[in-house]
Amino acid sequence: MDSARDWTVTPLTPDLLRGALDLERTEHGLLPHRLPARARAQCADGQLAMAESQPSGIRLVFRTRATAVELDTLRTKTAYQGVPTGPDGVYDLLVDGRLAGRASVTGGNVLMVDMTTWSVENRPGPVGTVRFTGLPDREKDVEIWLPYNEMTHLVALRTDAPVEPVPDRGRRVWLHHGSSISHGSFAASPTTTWPALAATLGGVELINLGLGGNALLDPFTARTLRDTTADLLSVKIGINLVNADVMRLRAFGPAVHGFLDTVREGHPTTPLLVVSPILCPMHEDTPGPCVLDFAALGEGKLEFCALGDPAERAAGKLTLNVIRDALARIVGQRAADDPHLHHLDGRELYGEQDFAELPLPDRLHPDAETHRRIAERFAALAFATDGPFSLRA
Repeated sequence: MDSARDWTVTPLTPDLLRGALDLERTEHGLLPHRLPARARAQCADGQLAMAESQPSGIRLVFRTRATAVELDTLRTKTAYQGVPTGPDGVYDLLVDGRLAGRASVTGGNVLMVDMTTWSVENRPGPVGTVRFTGLPDREKDVEIWLPYNEMTHLVALRTDAPVEPVPDRGRRVWLHHGSSISHGSFAASPTTTWPALAATLGGVELINLGLGGNALLDPFTARTLRDTTADLLSVKIGINLVNADVMRLRAFGPAVHGFLDTVREGHPTTPLLVVSPILCPMHEDTPGPCVLDFAALGEGKLEFCALGDPAERAAGKLTLNVIRDALARIVGQRAADDPHLHHLDGRELYGEQDFAELPLPDRLHPDAETHRRIAERFAALAFATDGPFSLRA
């Protein structure tokens, strides 16, 4: 802390946070969640617990004349034995909607995962501070977007002028659910994940339920979508069902119908866009499961590979092409009675020509430039005058 400044300490309260569906008070501070407690109680999977507590799309939003802001946080990073440690998570600071600062925090905990046994060792660390200075000396709206890939306990907020909540801007709320690609994968920062960029282009407020490894048609996720206030809805379905190898085609169709039925219980006429998978060559016609490629790891490369056999499609195993065909059929069938239901083939966001130009660096996830391309295409399609998220919709 800069002791020379006259700091104002502001309690971290729900009216200063956007994008979180639950806030948990812990011994370390305030922990934002992207699934409510009731949903979290229905699944003990550690991967889900990690994903939903990583605050993709969650941001502090306040109005102030402050020229300096400090935020104390306790982060938790995930690392893997034998894999180079990834870069620190990034905090983006926006002033009146424009990027004005980008920084990371030190310290924090590390969850070290042994991928041979999937055991996890918690290595504790101290609270860190992210600082932004030199902000314009005028009344302004400030947003601090939290890292999409680090669990983040919010400990203390300090500014050199008082803060107050930002009034509702009247923007429509877009609630999106998807996989690690929607969560953020290799995006450069929290405001440059494809959903965050698309929300900016569309002029909407984002609630991001992109849950790495966990877009699995879970009933508790459908109920979360059902019970969350939103003006626009989208669900991106497919890649995790294939790479986790969790079901066969017989179960897939009814599961999609059930998921959409539940969402529609709370949002009967809200525009709802069902998005099929973007191109992922290794899973287009090859089923899962998908695993880390240890041969590539031995060469210092982080890559994934598909273990399924294409012949297994005859027995109902899922591939991306199988899922795309099924989703198009299901949405077409339902749209006859649901004029606000829409379908988008994910290859319109990222297809074969894109892969040739911008290949997936680990064979599964898009890089930062690809996030931008997906966002721009999604916004152009969804928010167009004749698109499903048009103001006329």
